[in-house]
Amino acid sequence: MKYLVRAKIEVDGNVDRPDIIGAIFGQTEGLFGPDFDLRELQDKGRIGRIIVDIKKQGSKTVGEVLIPSNLDRSETALVAAMVEFVDKVGPFNAKIRVLDIIDVRYEKIKKIKERAKEILSKWFKERAVDVKEILNEIEEAVKKAELVYYGPERLPAGPDVNKSETLIIVEGRADVLNLLRYGYRNVIAIEGAKGRIPNSVVNLTKSKKTVIAFVDGDRAGDLILKELTRVAKIDYVAKAPQGREVEELTGKEIVKSLKNAIPVKNYLQQVAQAERAAAQQPEVHPQREGAVIPEVEVTKLEALETFQVPQAVINDIKSLRGTLEAMVYDAKWGVIERVPVRDIVDYLLKSDGKEVYAVVMDGIITQRVVDAASVKGVKLVIGARVGLVTKKPLNITVLTFDDILQ
Repeated sequence: MKYLVRAKIEVDGNVDRPDIIGAIFGQTEGLFGPDFDLRELQDKGRIGRIIVDIKKQGSKTVGEVLIPSNLDRSETALVAAMVEFVDKVGPFNAKIRVLDIIDVRYEKIKKIKERAKEILSKWFKERAVDVKEILNEIEEAVKKAELVYYGPERLPAGPDVNKSETLIIVEGRADVLNLLRYGYRNVIAIEGAKGRIPNSVVNLTKSKKTVIAFVDGDRAGDLILKELTRVAKIDYVAKAPQGREVEELTGKEIVKSLKNAIPVKNYLQQVAQAERAAAQQPEVHPQREGAVIPEVEVTKLEALETFQVPQAVINDIKSLRGTLEAMVYDAKWGVIERVPVRDIVDYLLKSDGKEVYAVVMDGIITQRVVDAASVKGVKLVIGARVGLVTKKPLNITVLTFDDILQ
């Protein structure tokens, strides 16, 4: 039952419980039609058995009436009011007054809450908090993600690059942090390898360590691998899934990528085979019927001169680093919107009526981004990096932050 109606009764004469119950049923019958007939409600389980607790006081009978109810709040209140209008028990005058309507569920909740307090109190008494243990756990967690800087080039690295028997070489600082997060402490970054692999990395690979080169799954990763295998001793090659970066991989994806690492000899054979296959492709002549005319890409210098990126936008580029957000501009370089990078494709495709001229994004420019920008007539896309873009339309220019900030 949800509610319990509690009422006080006084009868000017000596009566018994059945007399009072009979009076309640009899004098409320038909007041509000058959839907509120107490016998009908009791038969349907809408109200419970009426409980009467009485005692004799001289010539009077006094006591308490309890009516369990499974009706809603307003219906229960109506039943309580009906009972108050019982004014006779047999030949004697009677008076019933409702004292309270108890919410049984609330009472249960109160008891549960009090019991929960008892359980919690007992729990803390049985096992006191060990502050030293907590501090040790915190220190261990910090050690797992401890970033150090290695060599005169101050390359981002894990604390075990010297003492571990295996060395993992990645591209940048974010890659190191991600691997540290999952417990890989023997990792070092070459920080982009802009034309030259740092001497500290080359010297580390000359030791007896097993060296794994772990790069992004894009064209830039292939170029870095090419340079690494030329100047350093690499034993195995691991790559992130196509179009993905090491810095964004989950723990399971990192394990899978490293597990699938192949010996460097096999990797170099694959590269050589791909280069031979490309060299054997027939030459395409534009004058022949059906020939494909190759796209002519605007040089970066020409692009910078053409678009004349204002200083305010250059400042925006600097402020965007590390935010994973994108800014959308109109033809006068006014800011239209600032959106998360993950939403930029959907935003562009839904930008009906908005003349988007340029997009600046703290993320990787992918084929999807280029395609969406091209469809919506965007002229310029500037990103932190360019990913695997195999088909770039002629009506759009793609630049990186480094191109603008150089």
